[in-house]
Amino acid sequence: MALNTLQLSLQFGHLANAAPHRAALPRHKVVRWIRHALATDAEITVRIVDAEEGQALNRDYRKKDYATNVLTFDYTQEPVVTADLVLCAPVVEKEAREQGKTLEAHYAHLLVHGTLHAQGWDHETSKADAEAMEAYEIEILAGLGFPNPYA
Repeated sequence: MALNTLQLSLQFGHLANAAPHRAALPRHKVVRWIRHALATDAEITVRIVDAEEGQALNRDYRKKDYATNVLTFDYTQEPVVTADLVLCAPVVEKEAREQGKTLEAHYAHLLVHGTLHAQGWDHETSKADAEAMEAYEIEILAGLGFPNPYA
């Protein structure tokens, strides 16, 4: 299977403790994880942010006043997917710890999840859509060597 091309911008915002997040997100792995979730070529920016920036973006764009794990801003789906994926480092770290996952595994899952959203997948439209998206995420992550993130 030929993988699609990806133009990636990987950015780290102001993080108090960036080292573990940088270590969990080497560029070559981020590219690999996203490319495995792509059905077409893409130009994607991944930005790792602190809780303050994450909360401001979630509040301003989704009207939800809290920091969430990943926000997907999808701009085009054809002929090329263009999107920004914003991941909130403290939320991702807390969730990984609570779920007994490595930081790397949780980031991989959230990047796959966000990439699917950027291509039009949605888990909030119906139970069937949520189940289909979860099943596809599990399949992609298994192909990348990660266990089922929902188990």
